[in-house]
Amino acid sequence: MKTEERTTGHHPPQQRTTGRRGDLIAAAAGVLLVTAAVLIGRAIQDAHGTLVAHWPPLLASWYPHTGPGTPAAVVVATAVVAYGPGLAGRLPWRGLLATAWAASLAWILSLAMIDGWGRGIAERLTTKHEYLQVIDRFSDIGAALHGFTGHILSGRPDNWPAHVAGHPPGATLTFVLLDRIGLGGGGWAGVWCIVLGGSAVVAALIAVRALADEGLARGAAPFLVLAPMAVWTGASADGYFAAVAAWSVALLALAATRRPHSPRPAAAAALGSGLLYGLTCYLSYGLTLIALLLLAVLLLTRTARPVPLFLLGALVVPLAFTLAGFNWWDGYRLLVERYYQGAGGIRPYSYWVWANLAATTVSAGLATVAGLRRAAAGAPGSARALRTGTTSARHRLILLTLAALLALLVADLSGMSKAETERIWQPFVLWLLPAAALLPPDTRRGWLIAQAVVALLVNHLLWTGW
Repeated sequence: MKTEERTTGHHPPQQRTTGRRGDLIAAAAGVLLVTAAVLIGRAIQDAHGTLVAHWPPLLASWYPHTGPGTPAAVVVATAVVAYGPGLAGRLPWRGLLATAWAASLAWILSLAMIDGWGRGIAERLTTKHEYLQVIDRFSDIGAALHGFTGHILSGRPDNWPAHVAGHPPGATLTFVLLDRIGLGGGGWAGVWCIVLGGSAVVAALIAVRALADEGLARGAAPFLVLAPMAVWTGASADGYFAAVAAWSVALLALAATRRPHSPRPAAAAALGSGLLYGLTCYLSYGLTLIALLLLAVLLLTRTARPVPLFLLGALVVPLAFTLAGFNWWDGYRLLVERYYQGAGGIRPYSYWVWANLAATTVSAGLATVAGLRRAAAGAPGSARALRTGTTSARHRLILLTLAALLALLVADLSGMSKAETERIWQPFVLWLLPAAALLPPDTRRGWLIAQAVVALLVNHLLWTGW
């Protein structure tokens, strides 16, 4: 009987009640963390101005407003809450993937349109800090890449804007190439980030199904769609980065779980995963930490079979950029110096090392916090099962989400992400969201409402920037 209770998720009434009370306590702790970060942050900012954020722990300003996207956002949220869990349970798998992508796009777009087409999408990537400011400086792509590191430091002539300097040139080059094929301007750049960013939900579903099982993937689907982090996916380049990293993880999961009699799809998936991981590292320096998730995939599947082809694929992008004259290590070294020349040298580590987690709580939502509580509670048993090779689907989902949490904590402790983590950490937060599938099915609509409320409040009460 005990084995059946553990594997099916049916527990005695007292245990169910205790578990649900623990979920609510975890969510309440998340609210308290955010409240503390707001109150302490405002006090520090008002007294010293060292946080360089108007509404800490978020990079935002108080700006209550509505907009064209308001009715649509409310309709999308209501529809996902009312019909999402049911549709996730009964749609054919491919239909679920298509529906999840469409619903994710609707949610991201409607939230962005609360600020209108211009301020919400088309102008986001055209500000003085953004990639589109330097498109004309890439008329000779080879020369621009060869001299890229010479413009990273603030004191250098024609130094790059903050986001260009803060990333390897793969990020900027994406928008340069879009411009070259006739998709120039902030509107196309924003649409690119939103459409690609929405696809990250599909990648996460595919990975969870491959590594855990289809039931847990279906349970996670509405939470992946209705994530508060969608506020920052539309339209920031980090949503695009999150999608590239997510597809790398998903393809490796497919490669590692393919059966031996289907070597060609497995080989293509392993090669593609490596190729996308190499690209990920040239989109954002900090996303090298996605390697922890990729390692978790190999540990959960107990195989190294995809590794040679993965490594082969992972060499392609670094080799291309190196031959073009860009040195990744020099770029990172100079970025660290640039970071401390600016806000990074002013913002106090003692505040942001924990306030970053408050920002992540807002981005991930209270349902994710409750799900992670269950994951943490199940961590010892899951680790033991991994050592003995007896993991269940639930164990594997727990370990996957905790690997993402580990990557996020390493990024936090590094001190290279002080503030703006509600945007920057999207590639990690994405993999925390499936923890909500650990919540009892009959409570999920309530948790989905909590997710929607967080996103709607943030987008209507604050002007979020980056």
